[in-house]
Amino acid sequence: MTTEEFSADAAPPRQLWVEEPAVRRRLPDPVRTSAVRAVLILALTLIQAVVAYLCTLAGSWLAFPMVLSSVASTVAATWGVLDVWITRQVWNQRNGVVSVPSSTARQLRRERRQARREAHKDARIQGRRQSRPGPGRLSQA
Repeated sequence: MTTEEFSADAAPPRQLWVEEPAVRRRLPDPVRTSAVRAVLILALTLIQAVVAYLCTLAGSWLAFPMVLSSVASTVAATWGVLDVWITRQVWNQRNGVVSVPSSTARQLRRERRQARREAHKDARIQGRRQSRPGPGRLSQA
């Protein structure tokens, strides 16, 4: 069998990298930056906690300073997570999410507006009828 016959019957070679469209939009740059920072702080905090635990088990003098620094790192990790949340909220307020009412809300508003217009028109018509003299009445001026 020659290589020409083999390549004619075989399926095309599979690509190593196939580009797929993103399912979700990518995070804005400030939010992504704070998220990366928070993950790094969190990873270091977890490493510190494990080292403090192992130092405690080993009876090392380093255990107490590591526990203290783990507590401080926990505070920093909490700040990092809050930073991501606040940065995301601020970005959405300043740049982002345009609030578009749903079609049902739009329909309800349209119906209420129409009812108000009808009520206003009826009130005007009633006001004209009361202020206009009838056929048998004389206007008193």
